[in-house]
Amino acid sequence: MARILSIDYGKKRTGLAVTDPLQIIAGGLVTVATSALFDFLRDYVGREQVECIVIGEPKQADGSPSENMQRVSQFANRWRNAFPEIPIVFYDERFTSVLAHKAMLDGGLRKKKRQDKALVDEVSATIILQSYLESLRKKR
Repeated sequence: MARILSIDYGKKRTGLAVTDPLQIIAGGLVTVATSALFDFLRDYVGREQVECIVIGEPKQADGSPSENMQRVSQFANRWRNAFPEIPIVFYDERFTSVLAHKAMLDGGLRKKKRQDKALVDEVSATIILQSYLESLRKKR
């Protein structure tokens, strides 16, 4: 099986997470500068087999698109044009940053580490991916 990769797309930084090859569990991969994201992913899919990319769909609490949705859509369209064989799936990312902070707190990370925005983005991408995997299991 191929991996599933997830993206927590941000204006400055983007958190990435990936499954194991059997698609059982999600784990944080890295946080990259958003300006370098496309090149990083191109290199990554050249080394690793990736089945699909799950990208967090930015929404307001009421379900309407957030201001980041335009940037996410532009990235998704660029990806689809360059790599049509690796589909992008949108997945609701509401409250993932809150959940990431809670997970870091529950995990015993010190305050300074919890304030690391790059780590928060990576944990958020992991939460998006793990939630996506759980939704797939429920459908089966």
